[in-house]
Amino acid sequence: MNFQHKNLATGRWRQLSFLEQMANIGSEVERALNWRAKNNADYAQKACERALELIDLTLAETKKSTHFKEIARLREAIVDYFFDSNQFKSSEKLWHNYFSYFTYAARRNH
Repeated sequence: MNFQHKNLATGRWRQLSFLEQMANIGSEVERALNWRAKNNADYAQKACERALELIDLTLAETKKSTHFKEIARLREAIVDYFFDSNQFKSSEKLWHNYFSYFTYAARRNH
C-alpha cells in the first residue's frame, strides 16, 4: 500500500494516544472541509483520503478495543458525507464539533 503518512504507517501511529489519533484524523477532515468550501474538489478528496488512511491505521490497531465500533462508524459516515449521498445527514458543523473535542482533549493532555 502506498501511504501518504509514511512515518505514521511504519509504527509511529501506534505510539500516539487515541485522543491524538482522533485529533490528527480531525485535522485532515478539517482540511477536506476547507478545500471543499474553496471549491477545490481535488484537494478536498486528497485530504479526505488522508483522513481515511489514518482511520484505517487506527482500525488496524484497535481491533480488540472499545473504540473499534466508533472508528468503523466514523469511517462509514465520512465516506457517506464526502463521496456518497450523505444519507446520515452529516454537516460541516457536525464534523467541526465532533473533532473539536478530541483536539481540545489531546492538547490538554500534552
